[in-house]
Formats: sequence, C-alpha cells, structure tokens
Amino acid sequence: QKYTLIRERIISLYWYPMILRHLCAAMGIFSRLQKVKPGHCKGNNMANNTTKGLWALSPLAVFLCLYLVTSLVAGDFYKVPIAVAFLAASAYAVLITRGMKLSERVERFSAGAAHKNIMLMIWIFVLAGAFAASAKEMGAIDATVNLTLRILPDSLLLPGIFIAACFISLAIGTSVGTIVALVPVAAGIAQQTGLDVALMVAVVVGGAFFGDNLSFISDTTIAATRTQECDMRDKFKVNSMIVGPAAVAVASIYLLESLSVQIPVQTEPVEWVKVLPYLVVLGTALAGVNVMFVLVIGLVATGVAGLLTGGFGLFGWLGAMGGGITGMGELIIITLLAGGMLELIRLGGGIDYVITRLTNRVRGKRGAELSIAALVSIANCCTANNTIAIITVGPIARDIAVRFGVDPRKSASILDTFSCFVQGLIPYGAQLLIAAGLTALSPLEIMRYLYYPAMMGFFALLSILLRYPRRYS
Repeated sequence: QKYTLIRERIISLYWYPMILRHLCAAMGIFSRLQKVKPGHCKGNNMANNTTKGLWALSPLAVFLCLYLVTSLVAGDFYKVPIAVAFLAASAYAVLITRGMKLSERVERFSAGAAHKNIMLMIWIFVLAGAFAASAKEMGAIDATVNLTLRILPDSLLLPGIFIAACFISLAIGTSVGTIVALVPVAAGIAQQTGLDVALMVAVVVGGAFFGDNLSFISDTTIAATRTQECDMRDKFKVNSMIVGPAAVAVASIYLLESLSVQIPVQTEPVEWVKVLPYLVVLGTALAGVNVMFVLVIGLVATGVAGLLTGGFGLFGWLGAMGGGITGMGELIIITLLAGGMLELIRLGGGIDYVITRLTNRVRGKRGAELSIAALVSIANCCTANNTIAIITVGPIARDIAVRFGVDPRKSASILDTFSCFVQGLIPYGAQLLIAAGLTALSPLEIMRYLYYPAMMGFFALLSILLRYPRRYS
C-alpha cells in the first residue's frame, strides 16, 4: 500500500506541473487575445532586466577569473599578466554588447578609454615615470633614503612612514600625489634595510588612502559632501570618528613589525642638493598645487640638481626621462583597456542593475546605510574610480538617506569611506597600478600588506551595525 501511495504521488508530481504548464500557455494565449494591460508583463520585464544586468557585469567576472583566481591557484602573480587579463575581458565585453554593430561597439569602447578622467590619469603616469626615473638616475632617491634613515629610529620606521603618508595625503588631498612622491623613497628604504619592498609600498599606499578619505580638498570629500548636502567640517568630524581607530590600529601593527627592523649605520653624508627635488615636490604639493604641475616642477628641479652635481648630463637626463615614460607603457595600456571595458559595462546597464537591486528592499536606518555602502562599493568596482563612484550613486544615496532619516553627515562618511576601502582592494585602481608601475611589482603583491584599507572598511561596517557614532546614527 505504501509503494502504491508513493507511486501515485510521484505520478501526480510529474503530471500536475505538465497540466499547469499547458493551462498557463492557454491563459497566455487568451491574455494576448484579450490585450492584457502592460503591467501584467512586469515579471517578465524584471527577469529580462536581471539577465541584462548580470550579462553586462560578466566582463568583470572574466577579468577576476583570468587574473585573480588563476594567479592564486598557480601561486604566482606573474603567471597571467594583468594586461592580458584585461585584453581578454575587454574583447569579451565588446563581443557581448548588444544592439550595435561591431564597429559601433569598438567606437564606444574607444570613447570610454579616451574619457577625460582616463586621459588625466595617463598624463600623471607619464610625468610620474619621467620624474621617478630622473630622480633615481641623479641620486635623489638614495639621498632622500639616507636622510630618512638618519631621522627615524629603527622601531619607528614603518609607523613613521605610515604617519608621514597620512599627513601628506591629508594636506594635499590626493592619494596619487602622495604615492608618486613617497613610493620611490619607500622602495629605496626597503632595499637598504632588507624589508619586503611590497610591504613598504603598501605602508605608503595605506597612508595615502587616509588623506584621500578625510582631506578637505580631496575630490572624494567634495563629491560626498555636495551630493549629501552637508558641511565638510561636519563630515570630517563624523568620518574621523569612524576611521581614526582604524589608523591607530594599523600604526600599532606597524610598530610591532618594526621591532625586528635593523637600520644600517649611515656613514655617508646627506647630499642636500640631491634631496632638493623631493623637498620641492612635497612643498608644492602641500601648497595645494595641481599634481601635474607638481610633477613638472619636480622634473625641472631634478634636471637642474642633476646637472649641477654631475649626476647626469643633458642627454643622460633626457634618456632617463624616456626610460621612465617607456616603463609606464604597460600601466597606460591597462588603464585604457579598463576604461573601455567599464564604459561598455555602464552602457549595458550593469551599474543601473546594481543600483536597482540594492535599493529595492531597504528597511530602516541600518538597512539604508548598508545599501548606501553596497551601492558605492559596487559602483567603485565597476568604475575603478572612487570619485566617479560617489558622483554616480550620490543622488540615489541622498534619496535613501532622506527617506529613512539617515544623517547626511553619516551618509557622506559612508560614501567616502567605502569608496576608498574598495579602491584599495581592486588591483586595477589607479593607486595600486601607479605604485606597482613605480616599483615593478604586481598589484596583488602590494595588496597582501594593505592593512589600512581593509581595517577602514571593517570599522566602517561596525559603525553601521553598532550604530556608531550614536549622535549621528
């Protein structure tokens, strides 16, 4: 009897869906004959939008699988060159883009690659490569390293470099400018002390993100406060309460790691004339001069100092500049490919899909803050630019904040903090790319030691879950 009962149930489970399917098909034909209202097709439209959005985002998955996953499986970050991974993902993005001829798709890809923000980054890369190579050729880096090692005691080397990067980026408002100025010096210190170069570079990059997040003149701060309609001073107060503990925690970690550092005794005198180009770069940056002009001034100062001290001749200087620019070739190619690929993702509706999905089910203040954090994080992954990510989702974040009563100072802090957090964790962001280009490292090698962006994201998430700071939550 049990066997018969089970058999009947199995038969019913098979036939009922079949009958239901035929009934639904008949109802569908009847509905079309009756000219049903468009609202009845809402489910199909939502399904189509979901498929379209996921399809548009798939080039990112292709890139991550080719580069990140393959590198981790192989245990070698150089097995798959990042430029090759981007080339494959970009070709895939062009192929899957619908509604246009192939020539039109390539044209849109090229327009994304030639966007003004991409071109600005490329100019910075070119000048940074020329400056770094010229400074190294004439001995400016070695002289600055000797000066730094004389000033900082052994036990304060790592936290000292981190705090210096924090204050410089806070003063100049740009993480890229801080990285350009300090990464060559940090790499030179690592070579003289026997420390891992990737670790020293990560210390500088982490400190650079501190200022990028908090500085009054940072693009991300300006974008976050304007879209959320709050005062910069108030945003700074709330934001510093969130990320301040993260900076203290990371400085403490670096202090512990510095206990085993042994700085070699410096017997060579400091060549102040050769240090001058870096002092000029830091001084003009602190004065608020545009990063491109800072690099041009530094390049001229390097040439003058090198010619005066005999570090190189005129043709030696020109050769060093040419070598530095050529050395940035792969970085420039990667930036162009990323810009084109991300433009096709945007065109295909990938970013719109993410925004729609994340704002559909918001409930309460905590959910609203989490959705704002998720919005800007995913937008940052799709644009590889924290300022553009904030500008893209800022108005939507403002609507969510107003609807659920989120303090604008808190929403601005969440936007800025999570965008910087994600920017420090994507291997195709401008900061990691330029740091890797200046030191011939893989971005993933640097990411292993990027404590501050990860700690910043952790404390920002805690501020949402634990409703901190209370007054603004």
